[in-house]
Amino acid sequence: MIQAGFPCLPEATLAAVNTVGRWLAQEDLRSETSQDIDAVILAGNAVIPSIDAACRLAAEHQVPLLISGGIGHSTTFLYGAIAAHPRYHTLPVADRAEASILADIARQFWHIPQDRVWVEDRSTNCGENARFSWHMMQTHQWRAERVLVVQDPTMQRRTIATLARVCRDEPSSPRWVSHPGVSPQLQNGENSVVFSGGGEGLWSVERYLSLVLGELPRLYDDASGYGPAGRDFIVHVDFPAAVSAAWEVLRHDVILTEALTRRALSK
Repeated sequence: MIQAGFPCLPEATLAAVNTVGRWLAQEDLRSETSQDIDAVILAGNAVIPSIDAACRLAAEHQVPLLISGGIGHSTTFLYGAIAAHPRYHTLPVADRAEASILADIARQFWHIPQDRVWVEDRSTNCGENARFSWHMMQTHQWRAERVLVVQDPTMQRRTIATLARVCRDEPSSPRWVSHPGVSPQLQNGENSVVFSGGGEGLWSVERYLSLVLGELPRLYDDASGYGPAGRDFIVHVDFPAAVSAAWEVLRHDVILTEALTRRALSK
């Protein structure tokens, strides 16, 4: 069943989504050309602008690109994104690990030399992305001061917090520099919610909204969250007042939650 675009939302709701989405897509790299980086880690995801940003920066800075990602519950989204891409659609994807597919992109389309592309193809979640990437860096005795980290923008802040947790007890570790490659913003179109600027290579609006709404509770430092007081997957994350206020708007927006529920049930 083909669904219509996601129904228009109140402006206050869109503003809240954009506030939360901007914060989740943690951006530490203010100028891509003025800051030195020693390596790039690309965690497997299906957001083409993020994938391209990681490959482009690794190529421009001539630094190693460590790609992390096996076959997980979201891998089919990468398969779909590759199949729909005007250039990348020629790559085989069936039953392949995310890192293997992304490594093909790095080598074939961004011309990054084989010896600068490192593939970690066993991880199936954010925690394993971080742990296995750090282990690979140690195995290769890779000494880096500043490592650029690129992930699905909705998971960017959690990934940085996970890497900090993995390296918490290490005698030394790099500075993890967060760069999502893209920071999506939503707006009301003529008949539906759309991404500002067109949204090529991004999620569907529905999936993006679902990811944003599901991500914040994971960052809590309480019994049900991923912080030290909960599952202890990440370091403590401070929530700015504006993000907390925006989250309250989203939690209590009946139009948004009912629309997501109806569309999930209709599939």
